[in-house]
Amino acid sequence: MDLRMLWAAVLGGTGVGLGAFGAHALRGRLDERRLAVFETGVRYQMYHALALFGVAAAVVRLPGTVLPVIAGWCFVAGTLLFSGSLYLLAITNRRGLGAITPVGGLAFVIGWVLLAFAAMRALSVVV
Repeated sequence: MDLRMLWAAVLGGTGVGLGAFGAHALRGRLDERRLAVFETGVRYQMYHALALFGVAAAVVRLPGTVLPVIAGWCFVAGTLLFSGSLYLLAITNRRGLGAITPVGGLAFVIGWVLLAFAAMRALSVVV
């Protein structure tokens, strides 16, 4: 199995688990704002778990290019930093953790830009 597919499966599975945890164990324990923060973390984790499956396919379809590989690692790092910081922020209410979130968001953006460049190269739009 491709390492990116493994990461996709792990992030997807834990995303489902964390979503259930938020919906059942945290509802009533966190106020609506903190619960929404937690749910945002789950949503972005799931988006990028699915994106990692696409990255694994891109690596196979676009051999010889490193851009999808780097994009995949950006998605993994982004999930750990963005979603992870939101989970901790929601549960602990420590506002300082919010400073980490944009770094994860930037990793997501970089990953998507790299995938766009890989696609443009494959289409011979950019050399």
